[in-house]
Amino acid sequence: MSTRIAFLKGHGTENDFVIVPDPENAIDLSPSAVAALCDRRAGIGGDGLLHVVRSAAHPEAEKMAAEAEWFMDYRNGDGSVVEMCGNGVRVFARYLQRAGYVAEGDFTVATRGGVKSVHLSKDGDVTVGMGSALLPEGEVTVSVGERSWPALNVNMGNPHAVAFVDDLAHAGSLYDAAPFSPASAYPAGVNVEFVVDRGPRHVAMRVHERGAGETRSCGTGACAVAVATARRDGTDPAVTGTPVTYTVDVLGGRLVITEHPDGAIEMTGPAVIVAEGEIDAEWLATLHG
Repeated sequence: MSTRIAFLKGHGTENDFVIVPDPENAIDLSPSAVAALCDRRAGIGGDGLLHVVRSAAHPEAEKMAAEAEWFMDYRNGDGSVVEMCGNGVRVFARYLQRAGYVAEGDFTVATRGGVKSVHLSKDGDVTVGMGSALLPEGEVTVSVGERSWPALNVNMGNPHAVAFVDDLAHAGSLYDAAPFSPASAYPAGVNVEFVVDRGPRHVAMRVHERGAGETRSCGTGACAVAVATARRDGTDPAVTGTPVTYTVDVLGGRLVITEHPDGAIEMTGPAVIVAEGEIDAEWLATLHG
């Protein structure tokens, strides 16, 4: 291993990531190393880490290599492995463009949640095909303090519980995960979104992400919120036959989510690379455990 490892820092609506380019999957990133890199005081700092690997070089992505050259090996800030991250895909795409691997237009990215279509527009926004939502049956309740709300169970390749509230302050600090029931609904934990109305087809949200706490934005969460709002509003495209678009305000900015009658969901928003540098490989080697 060289004494220096390249990294970049980027964000999508202030959901921020450490980016580690590693085309041949040669860098060993243990959970403890990822957590240290994402530490905001002792490391670089980020809600998560984007490990950039060629699909053919990663055992979890080999089967997708014919569809997508690049695999987003995403980790949460605590080092845990995650199926999908919508803001992460946009920032991942922006890195590929910066590195000269892709150009404006359409391409694909492999994730643990499947192959995602990406469009890089000339105006700088990135649109990601997020797949379709699954709505598991059964009632779910989330709680903060003495307050409880019914929540819609929405799976976007990762699990979400979407609750509509009167005031986003009711979500509390969101430093810790909001309790939910029944426990069987989310055996591996859940991302919880609290939502208020801002206007016609316009909502705002706060989110607790598994393994990261409250984040400034969550792409899959914004999609889950749009899906839940459409069901609440009676605008489910599968029923009306007409696409529906919701503007979703997050703490770090704004995302636009469109759901089509066939269930396909598209998310559009910004993605920015803000810095690049080098990691001391000897320091990183001490973090494995």
